[in-house]
Amino acid sequence: MTLKRILSLFICTACAGVVYSQTQIDETFIWDGNNREYTIYIPASYDGTSEFPLVFNFHGGGDFVPSHMSSADMRPIADTANFILVYPQAIPDPGNGGSTSWMHKEPTTHDDVPFVEAMIDSISMNYNINTDRVYACGYSLGGEFTFELSCQLNNRIAAIGAVARTMGAGTYNNCSPVHPTGVITVLGTADPISDYNGVWYLGVQYYMSADEQNSYWVSHNNCEPTAVITPIADTDPSDGSTVERHTWANMDGCVYVEELKVINGGHDWPGSSGNMDIDASKEIWKFVSNYNLNGIIECSTNSIDQVSEVNIQVFPNPMSNQLIIESNYSEPMTFHVYNILGKAVLTGRIYSGENSIDVTSLKSNFYTLSIGNETTKLVKID
Repeated sequence: MTLKRILSLFICTACAGVVYSQTQIDETFIWDGNNREYTIYIPASYDGTSEFPLVFNFHGGGDFVPSHMSSADMRPIADTANFILVYPQAIPDPGNGGSTSWMHKEPTTHDDVPFVEAMIDSISMNYNINTDRVYACGYSLGGEFTFELSCQLNNRIAAIGAVARTMGAGTYNNCSPVHPTGVITVLGTADPISDYNGVWYLGVQYYMSADEQNSYWVSHNNCEPTAVITPIADTDPSDGSTVERHTWANMDGCVYVEELKVINGGHDWPGSSGNMDIDASKEIWKFVSNYNLNGIIECSTNSIDQVSEVNIQVFPNPMSNQLIIESNYSEPMTFHVYNILGKAVLTGRIYSGENSIDVTSLKSNFYTLSIGNETTKLVKID
C-alpha cells in the first residue's frame, strides 16, 4: 500500500469514527490530492455484530449527491434488506467545463477506480462489511462507471447495475473480470442521450449497443446465448412505455445477466421518472444481492435441487407454473417460500410422496424455499 493511500485512509478513518447512532453521515477525506466526499447511510438494523453488504450508487454526469439521492433513493430498501448504502460525489472535470464526472475526458490522468477502492477499505475499517458482497450501481455516466468498476476493480465488486447507459467502448475493449459477475441493466430504447444501439462517430465506436454488452457478459459468465424474455405488466399505461425482462442463465439455470428493456423509455430512473411499471432501485437490489465474489450465492448445480440428500427433492428448477416437492418425511411438514427481501410469499404443507405446488402467483425472480432446517434457492421464470 502506498504512503498516499495509508495517509488518506487514516484521515478518512479519523473523520468517520465508529458512530452507529446516526443513520446518514456526510464524509470527507483527501485522496490523490483532492478533497473527496461521499454520503453513507446506515440502516437502523445495523449494530456491528453481523456483516452487512455494501452498495455504491453513483450519480450521473454533472450531478450531485443530494439530487441523485432524491431520484434514486435506495434508503428504504437498505432499511428492510439490511445493507449499508453509499452515494459518492464526483469531482469537476477540467476538460468538460468543470462538470462533476466519473469518467474525465481524455487526455487525463484522473482515475476514480482507486478512489472507490479507498472507500471500500475505509468503510470496512469502520463498519462490519461483508467484503465478498460489495455492489455498484449508477445512473447515466454513473452507470457507465459501474462497468468500469466491474472490469478494473472486479476483485472487489461482486455485481453491478447500470441505468440509462451502455458500456463504453474503451471499457469494453480493456475489460478483464476475474470472477463470474452479475450484471443488470435498465435501458430505454428511445433514450436520446444514451443510444440503445450504441454510439458511433466518424467511424469510431464510443459506446456499445445493449446487445453487444449483453453478449460480452453472457459469454464471460458462460450463460446460454438465448435470453428468456418475460413481459412485465403495464401497470401505468400513461407513462408511454412498457418493459420486458431479458434474462440469461447458465446450464444450471443460474441467471447472471439481466436487462430490463424499457420499450419507448427515455433517459430515466424508472420508478422515479419515466417508466412506472418497475422500480429500478428495487430491481437492482433484488438482482445484485444474489451474488458474491464467487458468483451466484447457493445456485442449484443441476435441474433437480437436493434440499436434503434423504428427505426432499425439488424440481423443476428453474420453475414456471408448478413446483414439485418429493418428500420422504413420515410426517407433514410446513414449507415457506421467501422473496429476495426475506418476506414469506408462499406458505403451505407437504406430505410424504409427491407434492405439487402452484407458483403461478410468483413473479420471475429468485426465491428461497425453507422446509424444516433445510433451504434451497429457487429460480422463477414465466
